Amino acid sequence: MLNKAQVRYCLDTMGEMFPDAHCELNHSNPFELVIAVALSAQCTDVLVNKVTKDLFQKYKRPEDYISVPVEELENDIRSIGLFRNKAKNIQKLSRMLIEEYGKEVPRDRDELVKLPGVGRKTANVVVSVAYDVPAIAVDTHVERLSKRLGLCRWKDSVLDVEKTLMAKIPKDEWSVTHHRLIFFGRYHCKAQSPRCETCPLLEVCREGKKRMKRKEAN
Repeated sequence: MLNKAQVRYCLDTMGEMFPDAHCELNHSNPFELVIAVALSAQCTDVLVNKVTKDLFQKYKRPEDYISVPVEELENDIRSIGLFRNKAKNIQKLSRMLIEEYGKEVPRDRDELVKLPGVGRKTANVVVSVAYDVPAIAVDTHVERLSKRLGLCRWKDSVLDVEKTLMAKIPKDEWSVTHHRLIFFGRYHCKAQSPRCETCPLLEVCREGKKRMKRKEAN
């Protein structure tokens, strides 16, 4: 596990590498963000943005999503994985926002996770990006990098990773670190082909050192 100085080094280095890291899901309000994040489960942001370009033109309010048959909504998001389940959840979510939240997306994470299709990760993204509440959403990139670098233990659950990162990273850096970890994982330390040879974090990365040693042995 990294010590305090090494954690600081990682945060600063990722900040230098990705000073403009941000949410890459296109949206113009909290409601669109909830829909976009819900659609992004097991799907790339690039594909979600392609779909939401037309989707957000057709459906602007929760009422719009429940005014059509679920089959029509399914067809509108058909290119996205799990589209049937996601369409069903979007309609349930929209109905709940109308009936219980005055058509507004809740600002509280505990309320957000009550919405169909909204888990802890989605809720953390929404409160962080839409409402500027410090949060660390642990997606596949954040989990992978946290474990490779030694910010967390290999056996940690997703919730363990979130709690450990919150304990090790200053609160005012939670949200930006979440985005930087995603950028680092998406564009540098990829799942299948991490760029260990040119990585500025190699000297503190336990996984990177192992990979380089194996490479040298071969």
